[in-house]
Amino acid sequence: QVQLVESGGGLVQAGDSLRLSCAASGRTSSTFRYAMGWFRQAPGKEREFVASIQWSGSATYYADSVKGRFTISREYAKNTVYLQMNSLKPEDTAVYSCAADSLPPYCSTTGCSRANDYDHWGQGTQVTVSS
Repeated sequence: QVQLVESGGGLVQAGDSLRLSCAASGRTSSTFRYAMGWFRQAPGKEREFVASIQWSGSATYYADSVKGRFTISREYAKNTVYLQMNSLKPEDTAVYSCAADSLPPYCSTTGCSRANDYDHWGQGTQVTVSS
């Protein structure tokens, strides 16, 4: 079982930056060799894909709404994935959750942008961007 814990959220103003962290632990995360994704959900809206990174770290994918502003990365030694968020906008306000595709069958589509591609989820961290 994999446990995911997000951190780094907060209240910021438009144009500010935040870096979210997602630390993975548990038996299944021993090598941290699986795809990870970030999703967000605003009140009254569906959960939407934000970014993902392949198990090797060699490929990343982004939603059009965040491309050029957000960067996903991972640090294998710490079993942690990051989401660097720059030029934040009020429309970025949401609960951000990380997810792991740690169990087979593994995602076989480009970008792994669907929520049901993932089998473990963190509790989420709130990001609020004020205008």
